[in-house]
Amino acid sequence: MTYTSRLDLPRAVTKPVIDLLQARLVDAIDLEAQMKQAHWNVRGKDFMQLHELFDSVHTIVEEFVDTIAERIAALGGIADGRVQTVATTSHLYEYPLEARGGEAHLKAVAGSLGEFGKLVRGGIDAAAEAGDQDTADLFTGISRETDKQLWFVEAHLDPAA
Repeated sequence: MTYTSRLDLPRAVTKPVIDLLQARLVDAIDLEAQMKQAHWNVRGKDFMQLHELFDSVHTIVEEFVDTIAERIAALGGIADGRVQTVATTSHLYEYPLEARGGEAHLKAVAGSLGEFGKLVRGGIDAAAEAGDQDTADLFTGISRETDKQLWFVEAHLDPAA
């Protein structure tokens, strides 16, 4: 804990929740960087559409990062968003550097969004079980928005389209 707060959650609740939030923070920062990787490097006939899609997803994920980090701080923790921490602790797939065409980037982005969504959903129950319904609610909102962004990305991979 970095400071004393009047927040009525005991340290026995905030400590495990801060750890949980920190784990999702590094994943969200990694996901944010992956969206820019796709945005910068996509090529092909659908370039502009995908370039803009990946930038849009990046903007949403950037909000996740800020929301999670601010919750850590509100609970009395220190949000660790250092590159070194993210590189060594992210649970997401490593983004394929060789991805060039739209489909390759769409598959990579979909994989990371899907994995991030799964991890965030696990945080909903874990935060509730720890006694922090507000963090559970925060994760629920992020989960819902992640699912929506995954739908947008996967719509481009529909073979029937």
